Amino acid sequence: MLQEPIVATVVLFALIALGECISIYTRARIPMLMTAMLGFLVLTWIGVFPENILELSTLPALGAILIGPLIVHMGTLMRFRILKKQWRAVVIALSGLFGALVLILGIVTFVYDFPTAASGVGPVSGGVVALLITNEKLTEIGMTGLIVVPVLVQSFQGVIGMPLAAAFMKKYGRNFMADGKEAGKIPFDDEGDIARVRFSLMKNNTIKLFAIFVLAAVGVVLGELTGIHYTLFCLLFGILALNTNLLPKSALESANSFSFMMVALIFVIIGTMGGITPQDVAENILAVIMILALGIFGIMSGGLIASKVVGWHPYKGMPVALTALIGFPGDYLICEEVARSETDNPADEKKLFQELVTPMLIGGFVTVTVASVFIATFVMSLI
Repeated sequence: MLQEPIVATVVLFALIALGECISIYTRARIPMLMTAMLGFLVLTWIGVFPENILELSTLPALGAILIGPLIVHMGTLMRFRILKKQWRAVVIALSGLFGALVLILGIVTFVYDFPTAASGVGPVSGGVVALLITNEKLTEIGMTGLIVVPVLVQSFQGVIGMPLAAAFMKKYGRNFMADGKEAGKIPFDDEGDIARVRFSLMKNNTIKLFAIFVLAAVGVVLGELTGIHYTLFCLLFGILALNTNLLPKSALESANSFSFMMVALIFVIIGTMGGITPQDVAENILAVIMILALGIFGIMSGGLIASKVVGWHPYKGMPVALTALIGFPGDYLICEEVARSETDNPADEKKLFQELVTPMLIGGFVTVTVASVFIATFVMSLI
């Protein structure tokens, strides 16, 4: 029965729906993506899901090409006047990575060896690209036995990072809403929420979607030509399209397409848990636990110190540092879940979401898309 693509898709979709229900009823204490990823792993281990269930469902193939358009959409959430204030998010994100780098290389090298420590640094910094760089170097020098370490770190860091980030964000959300209501209003600049566009054709959903995909395609091509990760170009194009009024704010939502695209991408994300066996976990669990524990402690410590230095509330800054463990779309989804759980009306939910999402997305791009690549390349070159 699971051989039918529609049935395989529905079964995987059920995991996402279950995760969403759990998130709602636990008020975002258990993020949806964490439930979906762990559920996929366990159900594959016990044989409920065939190993090729993702191949049987055609939706992951679609999700893989939607990353660019979704990043363009993220850019259409960011007005220039908001971005100018986000230098603090960059400082906090980099400080968190520095803390993780120092602890992992210092302690794991002492307990195990430098190659083991180095193999965990890139993935903890965030990103599939860092994982690929790490694995390629380990293969090149003949240390293929260590490849499972970065794979496991990459697979499980989000499962730990998401509830941690959500817990801090929930506390900050309560403070943010309480402070705003005591002052008589929620501190939020809602200018630009009106879907203004320069050209009337852009009010047509089909044309709007076409423009988003064109920008994403150009971003991918430029990424190939320059060696700069294509998501940076997609984000830049989205920001420019919003601020020149080529596209409206929240472009994919205004085109009634965001939810489906996000679900398709989530199919791809939960698939990263595929290929991990119980034997892999058992043989490398101690090294992985040490790398994750030290990495997370280092990220949180660096984020805490930097938050105090730049004048942000620690509950706002520490989740930004933790984006290294989460990345996109997890950072965006947690913002949605927390905003939904800590408010009781759509207006307040939108205001809290906007307060949370921009620094989280900026932090995610700094850690996962940019810094992790440099860290993985540099550290692995030292082996």
